[in-house]
Amino acid sequence: MSEKFERHRQPWKPEELQKLHTLAGKGKGLKEIAKALNRSEESTKDRAKQDNVAIAKLR
Repeated sequence: MSEKFERHRQPWKPEELQKLHTLAGKGKGLKEIAKALNRSEESTKDRAKQDNVAIAKLR
């Protein structure tokens, strides 16, 4: 369960933010977005909250 994230504590790049907004807008889930960005789910969730981006809740 200990996945290694190469982007740990790295600043978000504009292209990553764009991808976050795009994927969230398409209704993708947190796990899928985090994996696409090579970021942790926690980091992705925090950044989405900071930018007021709604991420779909998967049931």
